[in-house]
Amino acid sequence: MLVAMLLLVLLCHVVGQKHSINCSIQDDPLPIPHEFYHPGDLVIGEIVSQVFFLHNLLSFLKQPTQIVINEPIIRDDPLPIPHEFYLPGDLVISEIVSQVFLLYNLLSFMEQPTQIVIDEPISVPKNYQHILALAFAVKEINENPNILSNLSLGFHTLNSYYTAKTTYKATLSLFSAQRRFVPNFKCHNHKNLIALIGGCISEISANVAVISAIYKTPQMVPNEAQQHIGVVQLLKHFGWTWIGLLAVDDDKGDRFLLTMVPMLDENGICYAFIMRIPKWNYVDEMIKYVSQRIEHYVTVFREKANVHQFLQSIVFNNSAGDIVHFNENAELVVGFDVTNWRIYSNGSVVRAKVGKLNPQAPFGRELTIHDDLIVWHKSFNQGLPVSVCNDNCYPGSSRKKKEGEKFCCYDCFPCPEGTISNQKDMDACVECAEENYPNQDQTGCIPRGLSYLSYQEKLGLSLAVSALAFSLITTFVLATFVKHKDTPIVKANNRSLTYLLLISLLLCFLCSLLFIGQPGKGTCLFRQMTFSIVFSVALSSILAKTITVVLAFMATKPGSRMRRWVGKGLANCVVFSCSFLQAGICTLWLSASPPFPDTDMQSLKSEIILECNEGSAAMFYCALGYMGFLAVVSLLVAFLARKLPDSFNEAKFITFSMLVFCSVWLTFVPTYLSTKGKYMVAVEVFSILSSSAGLLGCIFFPKCYIIVLRSDLNNKESLIRGRK
Repeated sequence: MLVAMLLLVLLCHVVGQKHSINCSIQDDPLPIPHEFYHPGDLVIGEIVSQVFFLHNLLSFLKQPTQIVINEPIIRDDPLPIPHEFYLPGDLVISEIVSQVFLLYNLLSFMEQPTQIVIDEPISVPKNYQHILALAFAVKEINENPNILSNLSLGFHTLNSYYTAKTTYKATLSLFSAQRRFVPNFKCHNHKNLIALIGGCISEISANVAVISAIYKTPQMVPNEAQQHIGVVQLLKHFGWTWIGLLAVDDDKGDRFLLTMVPMLDENGICYAFIMRIPKWNYVDEMIKYVSQRIEHYVTVFREKANVHQFLQSIVFNNSAGDIVHFNENAELVVGFDVTNWRIYSNGSVVRAKVGKLNPQAPFGRELTIHDDLIVWHKSFNQGLPVSVCNDNCYPGSSRKKKEGEKFCCYDCFPCPEGTISNQKDMDACVECAEENYPNQDQTGCIPRGLSYLSYQEKLGLSLAVSALAFSLITTFVLATFVKHKDTPIVKANNRSLTYLLLISLLLCFLCSLLFIGQPGKGTCLFRQMTFSIVFSVALSSILAKTITVVLAFMATKPGSRMRRWVGKGLANCVVFSCSFLQAGICTLWLSASPPFPDTDMQSLKSEIILECNEGSAAMFYCALGYMGFLAVVSLLVAFLARKLPDSFNEAKFITFSMLVFCSVWLTFVPTYLSTKGKYMVAVEVFSILSSSAGLLGCIFFPKCYIIVLRSDLNNKESLIRGRK
């Protein structure tokens, strides 16, 4: 068939010249790729058999070494590339693949190069996917009229065999005339090569770049920067912070370390060692030449700026539904698969995709890994291997760097009191929010409870019940005195002052209830004021009663001038003036710095204390001090009048009651200052109840005993006998 086609071509040429017909083979459906032509007035044609093709069909089910499509064998090529794939087209993309490698003896200059190959070619079936991917992509593009209208895309692949010599030869063949090895010449049948896909390893890609840069042809190679990012994110995902670095002992290894070491440091990963290994394949001297000419290549790349701008604007979905676009450097933005190599006991190896790296994903979510799909090697006990400098610092502790060692080597220290760490390997423990407090293990924060003296707890309930009980007793005493108001024992001790004292004691018991319950604006504002004024009235009444008793006995002496002071006027004056002074202190307190509801976050770590802030501590202790002053004066006066002859003389009972009162409030001050929260309030309530109960019991219990149980003593005769 090919011989007949060649005869038709020659016939077309002769007939065309004779009849002035323009014969062109540009649209030849079956072009003859291998052609030599020299023009002349007379042309002699020749049919030769220099090249033959092996026409095996492309199969996805056989080993790659058995599938060679239209493999041209050029008889005069000194170093032929036997494994070749070629599809003609108006535009051609070339690819250097690494599907086959050959075992070479040491290079010898004493033998022919073709005799140096030992053993048969060894195929790498995995890399066959690179050829199939290119063939499939070209097929899809050619079948889509919207991509390259009126143009066809072809491809040309050659094998590198993992050697520098063959890589250079294959690259030069791609830039030579079609099916002829004539480097640096552009023949009439030169294919329109527009791009070159580099090798699958960086070593091969670097060697391809040496030749492609000379011919100013773009080379498409994977962006190693994304691979570096992926490796770092993979290490972070599994928590591997203690690693070793292996780098080839050449300039590429240096660049690798200069790139990776800072990235590892920035992401909290450190290395235990760096091992430089010798090159296992070959030394690429031409790379140095390219480095020296870098400025020239920058100029060449600038000429392609317009193309890059066009590429930046391209965004489309391929047939698989994936988004395809280029970045600002005109580089194809692609992702990577995360593969789990599963090695089984029978020696079989299975690759399973367990995740992917998507550079287009939002920052921090580029890496996606399905941990449940990973099968770890049995040497790791089927679990995630650990690679850290030392054990993790678990929640409840923080880490501190070890002096003189890598930053990821550290010691663990328990969190200080009041702080927590809720994650592993925290650099410092943190404090909880004000409304929370650390749990016992200091691994988390617990909401703090509210603390105040409430009716729901035993302490608050018992104090409230006691206050109500004393209030009922005081009411009973008052009712008894009112019922027997005309009896001598009631009349002899100034009934009006007795009633006033009992009423003020009743109010003292009741005002203690203002201190129980959740503090509010009203209770905080009035509880200290009510307590201060009511107690001042009670103490003023006792002081008036004592002064009345003393003046009464002094007035009985002949010629005494005290008779004009005896009467209700003096008693009322004492009560009013003393109470009014305390009311003035409280008014000044309210106007200057009134009490208000407040919270104490510091005193108790597990609770928030709800309390009444007194506003002004000075005014509080001023009011309390004034009551102490009244109590001391009453005690002194009663003590002086204790020996006056009278059966119903109250001075002795008042003296004892004032001793109880002063003892209670003297112990109150240090106890009050040493307690916090609800217990501080309970101390004040207890002091109010106990001091009021002391006044009630010491002064009125003897009188109630006579009135209720010994009424025979409650008469005028008994009173006169007592005075005698």
